[in-house]
Amino acid sequence: MNIRRNTSLLNFNTFHLDMKADAVAVFQSVEELKTLLAEYKNSPILPLGEGSNILFTRDYGGLVLLSGMNRARALTETREDVLIEADAGLKMDSLIAQTVDMGLGGLENLSYIPGTVGAAAVQNVGAYGAEAKDVIHSVKALDRQTLDVVDIPAADCCYAYRYSRFKDEWKDRFIITSVVFRLRIGAVPDVSYKGLTEELSRLGVVSPSLSDVRRAVISLRQQKLPEVAQYGSAGSFFKNPIVSAETFAKIQSSYSDVPFYAMDGGYKIPAAWLIDRSGCKGLAVGGARVWDRQPLVIVNTGNATAEDIMTLAATVQHRVKQQFDIDLTPEVQYV
Repeated sequence: MNIRRNTSLLNFNTFHLDMKADAVAVFQSVEELKTLLAEYKNSPILPLGEGSNILFTRDYGGLVLLSGMNRARALTETREDVLIEADAGLKMDSLIAQTVDMGLGGLENLSYIPGTVGAAAVQNVGAYGAEAKDVIHSVKALDRQTLDVVDIPAADCCYAYRYSRFKDEWKDRFIITSVVFRLRIGAVPDVSYKGLTEELSRLGVVSPSLSDVRRAVISLRQQKLPEVAQYGSAGSFFKNPIVSAETFAKIQSSYSDVPFYAMDGGYKIPAAWLIDRSGCKGLAVGGARVWDRQPLVIVNTGNATAEDIMTLAATVQHRVKQQFDIDLTPEVQYV
């Protein structure tokens, strides 16, 4: 167990903001986690993955918890699928690389998304027509009230678009220790997402394998998104809004080219399109800027403050609201 007190969070958030925490601790086992919870029972506690979906707005007056548990193992296997348990601290993309090499399908469309397995289960990450919930079988978590590790079926997590109960009502109760995924043997990849289909065609792939899909997804993300080593960001800053049929019809009457996805209860409109059409692409406040290649992303060009990023995000929200009467909701968590 490694505890650092009064330490910088610069290397623990992908926005590259130099806030401080009272303490940062890395635990290597569930027993070490229990010890830390007992020691800091009167302090705020923030479990953190790679800090790829978070905006530190100030110094954190408590304990930041990082899982050093980063292994994956097979639990059971049938003719059709395998249950894989992955520790919360394992990088999600490392797990995907492993499972694709094993010929196990279900995660390949989520390739190259930054963050850990535990964070993916909290956020229900998604991309190119797939979401983590599609293959999550169950979540193992430490109950902070009882200090017992409990096995929570995926159905009880109430997964939805970029949502799980771990984000609100369970936020201060459970700390995820591992996630069990049900992955398919000999799976045919899902390439129904238009952009993915086009990229596979560009790469000359006719009958895509899992590896082909992973390669195409990585290529797409590298084309559109900044490398966080060069420009700090949290990936997609806003959620894609889901609007009513009435609101969608009103927008479509003025913008016949509006992209959309029909869903139960309404229509999902890409936030990137709304931001672009609102004239926000390339908009900057201080050291923060809306990314030129993908307006859904806000980047730290090198010297942005948290205030710069929040002001820019609020400006984007205001312009989209003015033009389309749609409220954009941040996907990024403010702390």
